[in-house]
Amino acid sequence: MSELPLFPLSCVLLPFGRVPLKIFESRYLDLVRDCVKSNSPFGVVWIRRGAEVVQRGRAAPELGDYGTCARIVDWDQLPNGLLGITIAGGERFELFETQTRSSGLIVGRVELQEPIGPAPMSETWLSLLNVLRSLETHPHVERMKLRVDYNDAWQVAYTLIQLLPLDEALKYQLLGIDSIHELMANLQALLNKLSGED
Repeated sequence: MSELPLFPLSCVLLPFGRVPLKIFESRYLDLVRDCVKSNSPFGVVWIRRGAEVVQRGRAAPELGDYGTCARIVDWDQLPNGLLGITIAGGERFELFETQTRSSGLIVGRVELQEPIGPAPMSETWLSLLNVLRSLETHPHVERMKLRVDYNDAWQVAYTLIQLLPLDEALKYQLLGIDSIHELMANLQALLNKLSGED
């Protein structure tokens, strides 16, 4: 069990995925500074209910039971003066309890899961790889500078889930799946539904 600073988000971060963020709250500016200085991760947890920005008189956000470690891979000053960062997903973790510091930063007691080892791609999953390759040509995706090992089914699946326009609750469910075969079957069913084949 270890302690991890948390960044609750209304979107889900997956292992191998990349997400751009705009940072403006002082608690998260401090978090980014500390993580860059120490080259340490923070945890991204999906907000089931509530808001990312703290508002007086509003209940604290209700967080998911698990999340993904994030590392800052790029940062820049945005034209509007805000700090822009890009985070990359690492290992998953289980979240057991949280406490809020005086700065408003939420810290969680978490159990890190073992890093996911590569899983070989099966021929039956090649249609998913083709979808991923087509998405990678989009200018917005090209700016993310993704590095995907096309031979690793986990990387293909998680990157695809991160990029697809799926409901965040669904992405959260997919993040919780431990079997690559089950994850790929779910993805194929979703793509069939999106394309109208199912």
